[in-house]
Amino acid sequence: QVQLVESGGGLAQAGGSLRLSCVASGSTFRINAMGWYRQAPGKQREMVATITFGGSTYYADSVKGRFTISRDNAKNTVYLQMNSLKPEDTDVYYCRAVVDRIYWGKGTLVTVSS
Repeated sequence: QVQLVESGGGLAQAGGSLRLSCVASGSTFRINAMGWYRQAPGKQREMVATITFGGSTYYADSVKGRFTISRDNAKNTVYLQMNSLKPEDTDVYYCRAVVDRIYWGKGTLVTVSS
């Protein structure tokens, strides 16, 4: 079992920055990859950024060059640094961990005003 708790969401202006954090607890030694997804009402959840156990990173085209995912293995924490925010980045952001199954956090709301 893995538990994920996100924090860092909130309100930002267009062009501003936010940093999301996700702390994992439980069987963290079994985590293969962690990532951030986002979902708007009525839309499918989409991948924003993923980081593997080996440190490889993957980004959605819409956030490349603006968002950076990183992890602190000692703290069992993954971060999402979001710069140059746009109103279309407004969504609920979910932390995801890949173990023997997929685990999700409860989400944190990011609102970007124009």
